[in-house]
Amino acid sequence: MPKKKKRLKRKGKKLNPKDKIFVALAVGALILVAVVSSLAVVYLHSARVRDEAAAQAGAGEPPVAYSVPQAPAPVVTSPPAVSPPSPAASRPVPVAPAPAALPSRGTLVFVIDDAGHNLHELEAFLKLNEPLTIAVLPGLPYSAEAARRIRAAGKELFLHQPMEALGGSDPGPGAIRSGMGRDEIITIISRNLEEVGPVAGMNNHEGSRITMDEDAMETVLGLCRERAIPFLDSRTTAETAVPRAARRLGMYIGERDVFVDNVQEREAMIGYINTGILKAEQNGSAIMIGHVWSAELAPLLAELLPNLKERGYSFSPASKAIKAGSKP
Repeated sequence: MPKKKKRLKRKGKKLNPKDKIFVALAVGALILVAVVSSLAVVYLHSARVRDEAAAQAGAGEPPVAYSVPQAPAPVVTSPPAVSPPSPAASRPVPVAPAPAALPSRGTLVFVIDDAGHNLHELEAFLKLNEPLTIAVLPGLPYSAEAARRIRAAGKELFLHQPMEALGGSDPGPGAIRSGMGRDEIITIISRNLEEVGPVAGMNNHEGSRITMDEDAMETVLGLCRERAIPFLDSRTTAETAVPRAARRLGMYIGERDVFVDNVQEREAMIGYINTGILKAEQNGSAIMIGHVWSAELAPLLAELLPNLKERGYSFSPASKAIKAGSKP
């Protein structure tokens, strides 16, 4: 009888624990790669859809990582259409507040006397940027033209009214002299005002003798009050009667504090101006008088005034300073 073949059973080799762990990690890594790949495909598809939708809606350009050279834009020969501003562009742009102004350390008033002899000396003062008062003498070859140029330059104009001085020096044409009556004084001043006016005020040229005459000065001040013209006493004498005449009329006048060019040298004039500055700091303002014929005065003021302004000093025409100090 044929022998029956025996079935041989293969016994599978069992994995040890280390091999099982390795297989599990390998399977897990394959699964993770598959998941990440699927997510990447989905993300890229979504991004492409978003970019296409944004481009169609005009929502803006995607960020550019690198600068790419661009072809030159075509030349436009007709004005391009202007797009309406976006709501964001139409919003008001916040403006930074202006720096606070420095508190004034005092008001400085510069009055320049004796204009009218010529025009070339005047020009340098007309070019100064800060407020300035220039007083014009009447009856001179260039009185009317000097007055016109002063007004045209935006500077304040005063009549520099000549008055007789002690010692017999000639104050010039259109002067008030001792012994004149009220009507004559009024006639002379009115003629001078007509020549150089309209003016913002009046101050005396010389006049040490007349300003000591209280009656004569009461006539002068009465005319100023009638015409609403402030009067500045140049104080050419310490014995001036102008303040007493003003009190009798119930008027307020201005008074000169400093002559800045009694000595026409730079250092001397700086010293006089410093005296005026101290007075302004103490009293609120100071009136300083110089002269158009002082060759170094206009260049000095052009140099000093911007610096003084930066340091907190303000400038004013004489009429404004006189009115500011008036009593109600």
